[in-house]
Amino acid sequence: MPLVDLPDDEEMAAAVARIDAWAARELAAGGFLVAAERQEVTDRTASYRWYLRFIGEEKDFITVWFTLRQRTLHHEAQFMPAPEENVAEVYQYLLRCNSDLYGMSFCLGPEDAVYLVGKVPASQLDDDELDRIAGSSLLYVDDHFPTAMTLGYPALYRRRPRRS
Repeated sequence: MPLVDLPDDEEMAAAVARIDAWAARELAAGGFLVAAERQEVTDRTASYRWYLRFIGEEKDFITVWFTLRQRTLHHEAQFMPAPEENVAEVYQYLLRCNSDLYGMSFCLGPEDAVYLVGKVPASQLDDDELDRIAGSSLLYVDDHFPTAMTLGYPALYRRRPRRS
């Protein structure tokens, strides 16, 4: 059985510091990131988890979670609740969208809610990669949320006029 080199404490600390520094810079810049909080994970599934709250266009806020695991950074955004109508059409739409997404995909989560998820090697984390993850998450949610919600909640959802 092959032995796997696990990241040492210094490598994990460097990844945590990179994410913390990136979040602090984004908050200070006064852009789309309006809140960031780091929590230590105690259930041994990961080491740390960040809660990042961004201003959205179609949704007031888009929350992205970063979870630093042993070798990867897992990221996810809650996209929409389980559709109430046209369920097959919503899922078909999102599955078709997956082919155009870079580094992430739509999937089902708890209670059949839809999430946008992805993961990258922790060793590849830098400001550019964190910018890509955050920017892509916001773009994909804002681009696909109106269509998915219109299909899944036709009586309740109305697309917002674009902010100028």
